[in-house]
Amino acid sequence: MHLRSGKVAMKQLSGLDAVFLHLETPQMPMHVGALHLFERAPGTRGRFAAALRRHVASRLPIAPPLRRRLVPMPLNLANPAWEPAVPDLAWHVVEHRLPAGSGLAELEALVGRLHPVLLDRERPLWRFHVIEGLAPGPDRRRRVALYTQLHHAAVDGQAAVALAQALLDTTPEPRDVAVAARPARRFRLGTPQLLGGLLSNELRQVGGLIKAVPGSAVALGQMARQGLGGLAGSAVQRLRALLRPPAEAAAGASRAVVGNLGLAPRTPFNASVTETRAFATVGLPLRELKLLRKALDASLNDVVMMVCSGALRHWFLQAAAQGRPGLPRRSLVAAVPVSLRAAGDATANNQAAMTLVKLGTHLADRAERVAYLRAASASMKQNLGSIKTLMPLDFPSLGLPWLLGTATRLAGRTRLAERIPPVANVVISNVPGPGFPLYLAGARMLSNHPASIVVHGLALNITVQTYDQSLDVGLMACGRAMPDVQVLAAAMREELEALLQWASA
Repeated sequence: MHLRSGKVAMKQLSGLDAVFLHLETPQMPMHVGALHLFERAPGTRGRFAAALRRHVASRLPIAPPLRRRLVPMPLNLANPAWEPAVPDLAWHVVEHRLPAGSGLAELEALVGRLHPVLLDRERPLWRFHVIEGLAPGPDRRRRVALYTQLHHAAVDGQAAVALAQALLDTTPEPRDVAVAARPARRFRLGTPQLLGGLLSNELRQVGGLIKAVPGSAVALGQMARQGLGGLAGSAVQRLRALLRPPAEAAAGASRAVVGNLGLAPRTPFNASVTETRAFATVGLPLRELKLLRKALDASLNDVVMMVCSGALRHWFLQAAAQGRPGLPRRSLVAAVPVSLRAAGDATANNQAAMTLVKLGTHLADRAERVAYLRAASASMKQNLGSIKTLMPLDFPSLGLPWLLGTATRLAGRTRLAERIPPVANVVISNVPGPGFPLYLAGARMLSNHPASIVVHGLALNITVQTYDQSLDVGLMACGRAMPDVQVLAAAMREELEALLQWASA
C-alpha cells in the first residue's frame, strides 16, 4: 500500500516482511547480518569508524533500506509502513575495541553478545559495529572487523546482497555515486488518511488471496501425492541397492525416493531459545567444494548439505560420548529457505519461502548418506514450483500485530516448542555471493560470515555465502541449547576433507 500526501510517500510493509516484526521478542531478535574481516591499505591513517561513516553517507542515495524507518498504524491495528528518514550515522556506525592482539575467538564471542541486542524501531532498522584491537595479518597490515545488523523486515538474503553491492566496491578506490538523495521530510499522514489507505489495502489483499485459492489447491494436491509416494517406498531398501563407488552412488541417488514430509526427531535444538547466543565461523575453500561437486555430479548446494550432514552427525556422536543426548535414530531435517525472486529483482524486501530436506544423518555409511541426501534434495526440488504457488508474499494484516505478538510471547513463556512435535531441527541457508574480492571505504574484505536468526524450536542456524575463493559459514545458536557451536564449525572442515578423500578413493 502506498499512502501519499504531496510529495511524501509511505509504503505499508507486506505481510511477509511484517511477520518478522510481529515475531520479534528479546529472546528472538529478527535481524540478520554478518561478521566481516577487513585489511586496511598500508599507510592508511585515522579510525575506520570515521571513514566508514563518510563512506556510508556517500552511498545513502543508492541504499534505500538505510534511509527509511517504521511508521506504526493507528492503535497498531495492522502492519506499519516505511517513511523516508535521515539516519544518524554517529549512532548507526558504532565502534568497539577488543584487547590488543585479539583474534577470531574474541570476535565470535563479541558477536554472540551483540547479536541479541534489539534494533531501535524509532530509527532506521540497521546498525554497523566496527571492531578494533585485532592482531595484524601475516604481512603486519592493520585489520579491523565489522559486524552488521539489518532487520529481516527490511531485507532477505538476496536483498542484503543487493545492499552490499551498493556499499562495496571492486577496487580500493571507492567509485563515485552521482545520484542525488531526496531530502527526507518529517511529515506523517493523519489518522483518517492512514485508516482509509489501510482499509483499501486490506480489501485488495483479500481479493488477491481469493484469486489465488484455485492454484493453491492444485499445488497442495500435487505435494500430497508426491509426499505419499515417497513415504510409501522404503528408502533404505532402495539405497542398499546402490553401488558403493562415489560416482555410481551419486548417479544412483536420482533413482532413490526420499520423501521430506513427516516429523523430525526431537533434539536439543528443538527448544525454546533464550536471550543468549553462541556464534562460530569457518571458511571452506571453494576450490575443494567445486572438486567435490564435480566428482559427485552434484550441485554446490547439495555439497553444502553433505558437509552439514556429516558435521552434525559428528557433533551428536561427540555429545553422546560426553553423556548428552546423542544421535537420533531418524534423519535430522533441515529447514531450507528458497528464493522466490525473479531474475534481476533487487527490491529491498522479503521474497522467500521455506522447504524441508532430510539430511540422512542416521546413516553411518557415507555412500548411503550421500545418496540419501541427493534423493531428498531431488524430492525437494520437485516441490519447489508448488511451494512458490502456495507461499503468499502479502496478505491481510488487520489485527495481525496483536495476534502474532501475543501468540509469540505466550509460546515463549509456556515453552511451546518443547511440547509440540518438531518438523525440522536446523535451518541451513545458502546465499550466493561474489567470486572476487571487494572493498569497503578503501579496506579489502577478507571474509564474510553470515550471522542469522534462531527461533523457538530451531535453536541452530547455519548460513553460508560464497565470497571470493571461499565458502564463508556463520553458525548462530542459542547459547543454552548449543554453547559449543565451535565444535560443529570445526567438524564442517573435517567433513569436507573426509568427503574429498572418499570421493577420490
